[in-house]
Amino acid sequence: MLKSSVREAVEPFDRLDDDERRAWVNLAKVLLTLPGALESQLLRDADLTLLGYMILARLSVVPGNSLRMSEIAEMANGSLPRISHAVARLEDRGWVTRKVCTGQGRRFTTATLTDAGRAQLATASPAHVANIRRLVIEPLGADFVRLGDAVQRVVENLGLPTEVHQRPKA
Repeated sequence: MLKSSVREAVEPFDRLDDDERRAWVNLAKVLLTLPGALESQLLRDADLTLLGYMILARLSVVPGNSLRMSEIAEMANGSLPRISHAVARLEDRGWVTRKVCTGQGRRFTTATLTDAGRAQLATASPAHVANIRRLVIEPLGADFVRLGDAVQRVVENLGLPTEVHQRPKA
């Protein structure tokens, strides 16, 4: 006997055609596999998670090398507790410092990149960038930038920020 919550007739929907299904399955494989491949290399070579690397990298390109925890959470599309835990691990290693601040009648916490964090990022970056090139950029060739431009529309549709902060000029 079927439960009453199960519909006897499924409403028709616009199914993916063969090309769309193939493209979607391949994209899903990348979305599910690439972060682990990038993180494995970072953990092995720099004892750093992908999220930790992203936090250090983001702090390295913003004015004062400092962000509110809420801004880091937005960048990483993560919850404040998850980001707080990740930043605490970075702080334990001396790569960031946290400071509780007050302003506009509110308390908030900022994270600031330390010199040791900048050094760790400099150590981790060459192998990480080489891995990105090997796994993504080289197989895509000239399509890489076009893919990035196309994916930006998905990022916007998800309501995520699209700005990319440039590295400060030396």
